[in-house]
Amino acid sequence: MPLLQLILVAIVQGITEFLPVSSSGHLILLPNLLNMPDQGQVIDVAVHIGTLGAVMLYFRKDVARAVTGLRHIVTGQTNTPDARLALMLVLATVPVVIAGVIFKLGGIDDMLRSVKVIAWTTLVFGLVLWVADRQGPITKTSDDWTFKDALIMGFWQVIALIPGTSRSGITITGARQLGYAREDAAKLAMLMSIPTILASGALLGLEVASTMDAAAARDSAIAAAFAFVAALVALHFMMRLLKSVSFTPYVIYRMFLGVALLIYSYGLAA
Repeated sequence: MPLLQLILVAIVQGITEFLPVSSSGHLILLPNLLNMPDQGQVIDVAVHIGTLGAVMLYFRKDVARAVTGLRHIVTGQTNTPDARLALMLVLATVPVVIAGVIFKLGGIDDMLRSVKVIAWTTLVFGLVLWVADRQGPITKTSDDWTFKDALIMGFWQVIALIPGTSRSGITITGARQLGYAREDAAKLAMLMSIPTILASGALLGLEVASTMDAAAARDSAIAAAFAFVAALVALHFMMRLLKSVSFTPYVIYRMFLGVALLIYSYGLAA
């Protein structure tokens, strides 16, 4: 794969993976606007590894707590704060894993991968995020996270299996409706992304493992590195911005992106 395309895909994926703006919408536009071929599943796995590394580094204290919690669970200490965090992250991931397997086996994910679907979901769920952010109360912090809220947010995350929804965007939407403050809603959404990316990355990794060669390994390493840096910058930017700004700028951007995708998709159909 050309180096420029590799870097562009990695940076776009890295930036949009955690911002509530839909990475799939951008990756649909990118090759079509620049007349480039699809990057393929090998690079998809690589950029997921890169973004996973970024979110784990950024929230390293919470990740360390979750890992400690897993050790507590193994030793039968299920009532410690760290064990509760680990269990809630697992619980929040169960719905999307089950739904993801159903989508995969039923071919539903392939059926939904169209520019029109991504255009409409980018618009609709952007508006849903705006309403939740404007009307949602601010009564909870991430320390107030409960098993019930984790499960509810897990079901919100299932909607992200529809391309264009934005995994981070829809989980933030769910958290804001539950009353979590903006920064805490984003933090919980990012922590939930870790087991989700691990699960999806493992599934894709099994599919592409047999096709890897030296060139693919080199391209994957480059893509993972650029995606890591881009995602880390995006996370830092969003978390700092949320101290003083709402999610409205992201919603406005989604509106422009959705309209652009609609024009592109229906223009092709015409």
